[in-house]
Amino acid sequence: MSEAAEQVPAAGSTSVRRSRDVPQLVERARAGDPRAVARLITLVENGDPLLPAVAAALAPYAGQAQVVGLTGSPGVGKSTTTNELVRSLRARGHRVGVLAVDPSSPFTGGAILGDRVRMQDHATDPGVYIRSMSSRGHLGGLSAATPQAVRVLEGAGCDVVLVETVGVGQAEVEVASLADTTLVLLAPGMGDAIQAVKAGILEIADVFVVNKADRDGVDATVRDIQGMIALGERGPGQWRPQVVRAVASRGEGIDDIAAAIDKHRGWLVEHGELRRRQEARAAAEVEAIALGILRARIGSLRDGTELATLAAKVAEGGLDPYAAADTLLAQLVR
Repeated sequence: MSEAAEQVPAAGSTSVRRSRDVPQLVERARAGDPRAVARLITLVENGDPLLPAVAAALAPYAGQAQVVGLTGSPGVGKSTTTNELVRSLRARGHRVGVLAVDPSSPFTGGAILGDRVRMQDHATDPGVYIRSMSSRGHLGGLSAATPQAVRVLEGAGCDVVLVETVGVGQAEVEVASLADTTLVLLAPGMGDAIQAVKAGILEIADVFVVNKADRDGVDATVRDIQGMIALGERGPGQWRPQVVRAVASRGEGIDDIAAAIDKHRGWLVEHGELRRRQEARAAAEVEAIALGILRARIGSLRDGTELATLAAKVAEGGLDPYAAADTLLAQLVR
């Protein structure tokens, strides 16, 4: 199910490329129509006014898919690993959705959306839906629309949703708040032992994947990561991140990665952590939507006189900015 399917209506069917019939789109997505899935995600990405209706229609299917995040620095092999994981999951009979987030240009806002090029092996598989998404300047390694796009794929009946972030640095950790299981990919030669213990992205891993394990220095990389894990304080029963070696370009170690994901899933269920993570994810979604609405309302205030009046008072020293903000919020509530 490639996203290109949105562009070409099936023979004998009504095109859904511009459809605004949300119940019908959801029904067709549930039936496995890739064009309906593509249309729903497009509505999500564009922040369409129909988005609340889409969210309401998809709500009954929330939490039914296993969400796995893949992140790491540029060049560690995220797309290749994702491609091979899809192959492994399909062999086990799972229906798989992939959201691959690509960086957008800070100048034009455009994006190549090239991650799916590495996943052409699955383009004709009806049990796989692959969607490239532009980050559109959103920080954290994801797109602002990614959480709702995950809900679309859950509603479309995907058993597993793989979310591949843009190439990230040490501080882009947003994927951890979206995924049930987070894979952090590393490769030999990407840094020394000091890099391994720096705070940030390495702290979010449920599973470490040392990819390109046929390179020199892999033993040192694994040793550094294991040393970092050993330094962490964990109580009885807490999850200890797994370290897996792989050569994704040759399909080596992929079964070990899948086994580590399964092991973490079992731990999540056994300890009630899966429900806690799902609730935390929902809280983050609600907060983000509420903040988005507030920003829109604040923006609308710029067209009036209230904000300009408050700004003038702050500039001349007649009012402090906190008091002005309280006044502004009171206006928003009213």
